[in-house]
Amino acid sequence: MPNLTMSRVFKADVETVFAYVSKTEHLMDWWGPESMTITQHDLSFEQTGPWMSVMTNAEGQNYKVSGHVTHVDAPNSIGFTWAWHDETDRRGVESHVTIKLVPALNGGTKFELNHVDLPDQEAAHNHNQGWTSTLRKLERLAGVVDA
Repeated sequence: MPNLTMSRVFKADVETVFAYVSKTEHLMDWWGPESMTITQHDLSFEQTGPWMSVMTNAEGQNYKVSGHVTHVDAPNSIGFTWAWHDETDRRGVESHVTIKLVPALNGGTKFELNHVDLPDQEAAHNHNQGWTSTLRKLERLAGVVDA
């Protein structure tokens, strides 16, 4: 099964970046690709438990994804499962996401996202595009140093 790894170095400190990636009010500022809006959600990565979000594109198509927060090690890492739902709201193949944060030079933060157990190369490609777009929104909040 294909895996995807992405990293960024943000200007913001680890505690600030952790707040961006864990708290509902901050997640709503960057969660989902740039062309999408979050129309429904139970989205918090502050503690273990279920989560979900529905992303809606400009044409009104909905894309539901859900999972379970498997670990929270503030302010170092968050892990959660991930599965898209089909048009009958049945969950598809489950994959796993881990976000790790490490202090970087000059008070910044190294951000690393690992999305593993994707079902195939096409899913890895699509998630690469989606996460790249999503992380551009986070970069605007946390101030990217390099990509």
